[in-house]
Amino acid sequence: MTSPEPARSREQRKQDVLDHLEKDTDAWVSTASADGVPTLVPLSFVWDRGTLLMATRRTNPTAVNVTPDGRARIALGPTRDVVLIEATVEVVEGADLPAESGDAFAAKLDWDVRGRTSWVYLRFTPYAVRAWREANELAGRELMADGRWLE
Repeated sequence: MTSPEPARSREQRKQDVLDHLEKDTDAWVSTASADGVPTLVPLSFVWDRGTLLMATRRTNPTAVNVTPDGRARIALGPTRDVVLIEATVEVVEGADLPAESGDAFAAKLDWDVRGRTSWVYLRFTPYAVRAWREANELAGRELMADGRWLE
């Protein structure tokens, strides 16, 4: 299938990814348990200091799955504007979250879980980012590797 639009430049794709990170509110988060059982859930997020900040109950599989190897995959956008992020993950207690991060989360999502002991924040730090819209953008879809944006 031929794309009706020309492929975007790396610079434009990066800007489009950053726009998704700033403007979108929900993402699909994929983790796996220590014995390899996959979990895929939607979570709301805020782009905070180069990381995606999310919250969930500490007993939910996504939070529990952070422990085995501390990695996850995150997908943003529709199927014809994919942003795929591979990230390391850390669990952050509400009391340990910087006030600015908690304030940003609460302001964007109109939801504040600080002080709720059954909830934790998850901070996802991207180490790889790929983005594409159509088959003509499959080549060059890698935008970040080893935690650094590619030029």
